[in-house]
Amino acid sequence: MSETLPEPIDDPETAPKAAPAPRPLSLRGRAFKGLALTPEPPLPEWLAGLDAALKRSPTLLKGRAVILDCAQLNPEPDALETLMAELKARGIAVLGIEGLETVGSGLPPLLVQGRPSDRVEIPAAPAEPEPQVVTSITVEGSVRSGQSVINPTGDVTVMGSVSSGAEILAGGSIHVYGALRGRAIAGAARNPRARIYCRKFEPELLGIDRLVRTAEDMGTALRGKAAQVWLDGGNIRMASLD
Repeated sequence: MSETLPEPIDDPETAPKAAPAPRPLSLRGRAFKGLALTPEPPLPEWLAGLDAALKRSPTLLKGRAVILDCAQLNPEPDALETLMAELKARGIAVLGIEGLETVGSGLPPLLVQGRPSDRVEIPAAPAEPEPQVVTSITVEGSVRSGQSVINPTGDVTVMGSVSSGAEILAGGSIHVYGALRGRAIAGAARNPRARIYCRKFEPELLGIDRLVRTAEDMGTALRGKAAQVWLDGGNIRMASLD
């Protein structure tokens, strides 16, 4: 007698599962801000200008998304590769190129329809300070009471005397070949090495750089003598020339 075997029962735990349907590939556009470098001919001069800008502001392009706009340059393929090498040597990573119809293999992708954004101002080179013109003034006679002789950029030489109530102000030194009875301020241009010289020492006030001495502080040891006045260690010094 033959036996009939029971039909197998599918076990949901061990039964093979159908492969899930693949998800459709999703592509989305995304816009980011980047900096556009626009090289101009002649290229060596443009690279020199770039080097100067990076010297003034070393972090200008550091970590920035840089786009190379070649519309004005329109380089040949070899020239474009050379330019990319120059930028790479300066630590500039170019993420894309625009302004061309095609780019060669191994170069960043071609970008189109870029829109202008905020302009990044490159710090300007500091202006070269104009050289200060040093001049000297010579007064042939004397300086009378109430008169002022001012020369903020150089020396003042008085061939005569400086009367009481007169004033001499010089950026450099003061030379008086007669009597100094008025006020004399030397080194007004922040020149601590300036000096005051006179044939007859009778001043009302003396000053060098930012320090001053009045007649009451000078004593009488040099009165009527040829003298010089200078600055030493932040103090006004006076001595006879005889």
